Amino acid sequence: MENIELNMDERIDEIASSGVKIIQSREVFSFSIDAILLARFPRLPKRGKIVDLCAGNGAVGLFASSKTNAQIIELEIQERLADMATRSIELNGLNDRMSVINDNLNRALDHLHTSSADLIFCNPPYFKLNKGSYINTEESLAIARHEIKTNIEEIVMTAKYILKNKAPLYLVHRPERLMELINILTKYKFSVKKLQFVYAGYQKSAIMVLIKATKNGSDGLIINPPVNVLEHRSYKRIFE
Repeated sequence: MENIELNMDERIDEIASSGVKIIQSREVFSFSIDAILLARFPRLPKRGKIVDLCAGNGAVGLFASSKTNAQIIELEIQERLADMATRSIELNGLNDRMSVINDNLNRALDHLHTSSADLIFCNPPYFKLNKGSYINTEESLAIARHEIKTNIEEIVMTAKYILKNKAPLYLVHRPERLMELINILTKYKFSVKKLQFVYAGYQKSAIMVLIKATKNGSDGLIINPPVNVLEHRSYKRIFE
């Protein structure tokens, strides 16, 4: 493990008892359980190329690195978060198979070849930018939570170009936007193959939905058993 210099406000955490370390700060967006649930949702390819769109400080790709030997490329627009992800990669000695692109998602094809990815992750901003929306005054948090720099349609369109034929896109999002997501995925010739709803207690509405959609895939949908995050005293039990 490399010796990495931290900024005054930064700390090192472990991701879900995986043994993988990540640099975090209260000053900018930190990963939450949605990133961990997304990272453990798919069966990862042993090799090939994985792309993590809207990567933040790199939690999804870093957790995935403990489950695969594939090359992992993270794309993040915010310079501070991209730098933290880069240093986390160095911290874990993963430079040989992980890298970070600091750019807007709408320029992804300036860096990535078409039809080159075996799998794409995305933990996108959840909230539309509507008139009257509450926007966090901290720019980093606002960009992470609201569709200021990208949106669902741009993400799906970009994924279509980057993915190989029949390869999967994995998303985590809010259940209230599920039908919108399905309509956009269908528009860009993705077939929704798997859903899993996440709850924070019994007899409560779902708080998240995990989605697998396959580029030019066939029909056939599986709905996984629900996840109740309050049943688990720690992240570790979720992944056993």
